[in-house]
Amino acid sequence: MLRFLPQKNKYVPETSGFTFSKERPIPQHVAIIMDGNGRWAQNRRLPRVAGHKEGMETVKKITKHASKLGVKVLTLYAFSTENWKRPSAEVDFLMQLPVDFFDTFVPELMKENVRVEVMGYKEFLPEHTQKAVENAIDQTRDNTGLILNFALNYGSRAEILSAIKGLYEEMKQENLSIDALEESMFEKHLMTGFLPEELRDPELLIRTSGEERISNFLLWQLAYSELFFTKALWPDFDEQALEAAIASFQHRDRRFGGINQKENKE
Repeated sequence: MLRFLPQKNKYVPETSGFTFSKERPIPQHVAIIMDGNGRWAQNRRLPRVAGHKEGMETVKKITKHASKLGVKVLTLYAFSTENWKRPSAEVDFLMQLPVDFFDTFVPELMKENVRVEVMGYKEFLPEHTQKAVENAIDQTRDNTGLILNFALNYGSRAEILSAIKGLYEEMKQENLSIDALEESMFEKHLMTGFLPEELRDPELLIRTSGEERISNFLLWQLAYSELFFTKALWPDFDEQALEAAIASFQHRDRRFGGINQKENKE
């Protein structure tokens, strides 16, 4: 309903030169920096929290559509370790959102066979937020479809430091030398370590709102991810916008530092 209020700057969906196809590869792990809720609300002369509320509706739509398309992991940057700097009233609202969101959405997630996971420093969240998160994780634990992974009170630099400390303790306990260190050992200690190894790194990162940076999000895991930036504010990001992002991914040549077959023949 809020999206129909008069806008100071009318949003016009972007056109893409790529066509989405279900026959082309679908990224197995999609990560999204959900940016622009506040600007979306201000554009409609509404308080910023109205944008956050509308953004949760977008989460529902995108989760269902990603599941329908065959995405296996959808990681959403919901609240960063830096977001505590925002006005207290806005932070309080954001901490209540998971309570309201999971209360209404978990029954739908059960029907969709979606499993909820949350990565981040959950122990520092308010008690009611922690409870809502743990209940959602517990209720969907046996679902075998899409993994809906929220990054909540998450920061990648802090994650890497925590992983280093965990790895150090592991190597000390097992009396391993530094020469025994491998990437796979480190990755197990990252917050994506609960995922199957082949799904830990996003194949596609999407950021909404026109900003073109990754803002301390999955710094290790994004090493070879395809990046897609859109001017759409998060509440305006819909199923067609998701398909447009995936269409861009489908037309890229992913070489991981190597060369493609055509170049190899030349």
